[in-house]
Amino acid sequence: MSITSTPHIVVIPYPAQGHVIPLLEFSQCLAEQGFRVTFVNSAYYHRRVLIAVEGKNYIGDKIHLVSIPDGLEPWEDRNDFGNLTQKLLQVMPGKLQELIDQINGREGKSIDCVIADGTMGWAIEVAEKMNIKRAAVWPASAASLALSVNIPKLIDDGIIDSNGTIIKKQMIQLAPDMPELSTANFLWATIGDLRTQKIMFDLLFHGVQAMKAAEYLFCNSTYDLESAPFSLVPELLPIGPLLASNRLGDSAGYFWPEDSHCLKWLDQQKSNSVIYVAFGSIALFDKIQFEELALGLELCNRPFLWVVRQDITKDENDAYPEGFHDRVATRGRMVNWAPQQKVLSHPSIACFLSHCGWNSTVEGVSNGVTFLCWPYFADQFMNESYICDVWNVGLKFNRNESGIITREEIKNKVAQVLGDGNFKARALELKEKTMSSVREGGSSIKAIQNFIEWIKA
Repeated sequence: MSITSTPHIVVIPYPAQGHVIPLLEFSQCLAEQGFRVTFVNSAYYHRRVLIAVEGKNYIGDKIHLVSIPDGLEPWEDRNDFGNLTQKLLQVMPGKLQELIDQINGREGKSIDCVIADGTMGWAIEVAEKMNIKRAAVWPASAASLALSVNIPKLIDDGIIDSNGTIIKKQMIQLAPDMPELSTANFLWATIGDLRTQKIMFDLLFHGVQAMKAAEYLFCNSTYDLESAPFSLVPELLPIGPLLASNRLGDSAGYFWPEDSHCLKWLDQQKSNSVIYVAFGSIALFDKIQFEELALGLELCNRPFLWVVRQDITKDENDAYPEGFHDRVATRGRMVNWAPQQKVLSHPSIACFLSHCGWNSTVEGVSNGVTFLCWPYFADQFMNESYICDVWNVGLKFNRNESGIITREEIKNKVAQVLGDGNFKARALELKEKTMSSVREGGSSIKAIQNFIEWIKA
């Protein structure tokens, strides 16, 4: 424990937005309890987070944002997860140790705890070597961790080989009340080419092994959302939903500056009328699919708010169908990035057309919205199965023989999910259950309080 009474924690996420947001939110929860937090981003994303929060008091003075190199050159593609992971494993462990040594030398005391992303198992090993308390946060679903924990069994059962390559194409379900998943959609099996899949498989496998040395293991989820995988991984504790609104603050960790003017636009729309469309920070579209999506939203004849990142297609300006902007001018709004948690809590939102990243899934569920699911890669297929097959709060899209989700399919599924009040009723029920975990006496509140006491002890 530090000489002073203020515990000092180092937090390190995997360098991707879906990992940075929940770990920064957890950091802000701890900062509000009086902890000092050094939050370690890769240098590339550190700069982007600083630009995104410029001029906004989103991060308290108890959180110090710092950076270490990820091993890539500035021009290299950070969405090439195979290359990113290989390089960061060569560079970041040594740099993290140097950073902790610098802080300890400067302050004449030791860091009290390292909190690492579950996929950054090496950071747990650095903390163990330096004899520092350690905790891990799994930023995706408990089900995705249960799948990763079961890798040895999947190998023994002949479903995958020791490189993670799929041997048997089949549907699997690890336990009742868990999502059914095609082996073709395993977390690592949908990321890039075979080389990248092997690198990501090794990262998950190594992370699960390294997490055994963590004294606390957390997940941005709740027992009510997914009780079965918590039973399969009994040491896992819920701390979700990690939402800025739970502490009456603003969310941070985005890699793009938000367009908050869209909230004023939402104020002008009727209650429960707007389709919110957002695909996270990584999903990409070819020109044909982008056009079908645009024309599908137009066909729905409803107001829509669509987040169109500058890099979502090869050429955003050329991607829209001719005359599209003029035709939807009175009811469509396109933005580069939106304050998503505030958008989803807005009364005008009718449904969420989503890539089903876990943060988006939790944010949607926590606001009682219905979903239309368009998964892109990794755990998003498992989350889609939760939404549509387990919780029954949304619908999947079907693709045509060319692999395209057509404009008619979009129009039809929007009509189905908004025309059946049972979807909304189940979504509101799920919201109530999920949010009970962060109320006084809730399981997530208790887990965080116990962790705080342990650090202070």
